[in-house]
Amino acid sequence: MSELAAPPTQDSLIELDERRRDPYYMAKSWIIWMQDSLTTRVQSAPQSLKTVELTDQNASIGATPVPLGSVTAGRYRVSYYARVTSPDGVASSLTVTIRWTEGAVSLSLSGAAMTGDTTTTVQSGMMLLQVDANVSIEYATTYASNTPGLMKYRLTVQVEAVP
Repeated sequence: MSELAAPPTQDSLIELDERRRDPYYMAKSWIIWMQDSLTTRVQSAPQSLKTVELTDQNASIGATPVPLGSVTAGRYRVSYYARVTSPDGVASSLTVTIRWTEGAVSLSLSGAAMTGDTTTTVQSGMMLLQVDANVSIEYATTYASNTPGLMKYRLTVQVEAVP
């Protein structure tokens, strides 16, 4: 993200021009700072598009599109957070995968398998993707539990457009 220029604090915020109907107005140096520095900074910030929050999950999730609607080609930051909320008691595993298409090639990235079987088993990840227009960004999980369905987890996936 671009650095925010220092505001013109040595200049008066308001100027007086008695020839005007409303003699008080914002000083030109402050207007320029707001238009150039502040506006540019805000416009260059990532824009959060969608957050998916799932709780009480106890099975694998097949490839599921994040409900974004139609996306434009460009860069997207995808972040995920996964945590075991109820352990199996013996053994369990969870892997998070993100899928997308770039240059008409289907791609995917997966986190490491989460094999701790406690409520402190947690993983988060962030990835920068270059995505084709009108394709979906998808998430999936691969779940295994010694006693099928006993281990439960939560999953949060967030997609942001990055200028």
